[in-house]
Amino acid sequence: MRFAAEVSDLELADYQRAVRLLLRHPLITATWPDEKALPRIRRFAAELRGDLSEAFGYRLELHGGTARLVRTADQLATDRPATSRTGRPFDRQRYAYLSLCLAALGRAGIQITLSELAGAVAADAGRVTGLGLDPDSGADRRAFVDAVGWLEERGVLRLADGSSSAWASDPDAGEALYDVARDAVLALFRPPRVLQHIDSATDLLDRSLSGSGNAERRATAQAARRATLERPVVYYDDVSSEVGHHLRGQALSADLYRLTGLRLERRNEGVLLVDTAGWSAERFPGTGSVAQAALLLAVAIAERVTDPDGRRTRRIPVPDPAEAQEKLIGQVDAGLPAGVPLGLDTHETTADVPAKVEDAERRLPLITDSFLREATAEILHRYGPAFGAAWHADPDRLRTEAIELLTRFGAVLPVPGGVLGRPLLGRYRSTVAQVRQRTLY
Repeated sequence: MRFAAEVSDLELADYQRAVRLLLRHPLITATWPDEKALPRIRRFAAELRGDLSEAFGYRLELHGGTARLVRTADQLATDRPATSRTGRPFDRQRYAYLSLCLAALGRAGIQITLSELAGAVAADAGRVTGLGLDPDSGADRRAFVDAVGWLEERGVLRLADGSSSAWASDPDAGEALYDVARDAVLALFRPPRVLQHIDSATDLLDRSLSGSGNAERRATAQAARRATLERPVVYYDDVSSEVGHHLRGQALSADLYRLTGLRLERRNEGVLLVDTAGWSAERFPGTGSVAQAALLLAVAIAERVTDPDGRRTRRIPVPDPAEAQEKLIGQVDAGLPAGVPLGLDTHETTADVPAKVEDAERRLPLITDSFLREATAEILHRYGPAFGAAWHADPDRLRTEAIELLTRFGAVLPVPGGVLGRPLLGRYRSTVAQVRQRTLY
């Protein structure tokens, strides 16, 4: 046993639960995600620190009433945004306010009022071109309160008196007083490099180089384990040949099961870690109208691709993942302060992005936007009682959000004019949907 070697069989299930807890919630405080979480981590602190470092290259830090898992990223991703309490993904304004809140709290004492925090953030935001924070603007106040709510929900700010929602409605009539969890503030943002020395977002990725063959193999094995945790499905075509070699090895499955208690499913196209414990923040298939529509669209796409009597689906080359990374990096780097040189060649993104392969080896079926619109209309017509009036009035939004969900789970790949169907769709080819009839009394 390479991992959990000091954990007894009687404690192994509890240890695996602690691993899954940290992987889902890299920041754990006295109240986030619940009051039982931090004691569970402290119970196995020594074993967790060693195993997570050796298996994934992650660093576990414990400070006062806070546990922080500092992850290692191999590439940029956009599928796990911060969200408000209502589930709305953060936009650039909210991310900026969140960062400025952390900067202001780093200079604050053990208590701060909401208006004082807003004043500090407004002063800093006023020096950022195109940002600002106008207390008289309802949109600015709501964005700021969303950032504060994100910190409050995680126990970084603890409400002592008042209400942030009242301040958002009227800053002159409402106020809130917060206790500041300074250990959580310090632990929340721990970049691997000093930000003033960063020329590009790629400086925050894992770009470790080693002259030792053993060290290089160890780093590649860690990248393979990280990929199975960070992505719903890992296709061999989407990773380097070295990482793909480790994904195909038997040790990966045994290591991940020992650490997480989850089974690895391996197919010809790739691997996925089957979530039988409910540790993922988002699951597919899931509940809700969008998840139901996404599943039904997945079935429709799979049947379209495999229908022997239908018109043959056109297959087109898969876009180069390195190009997509470079585009995303360019978008992030565009937000750097003016005058900061971009001295890093973005073509050296990560070791986990494979070189471009021949089109003949990477062609996937194209599902056109027109087919997706027709399929969505058919779903609404056939399963009408399962969807509310708002979705019937706006089928394009339902289609868009369902495709975004399928994209996050690696089932489709958006391209101009439609999406490419990926092998994961084959899991849902024979799915039969049933709609429960509502009982009227």
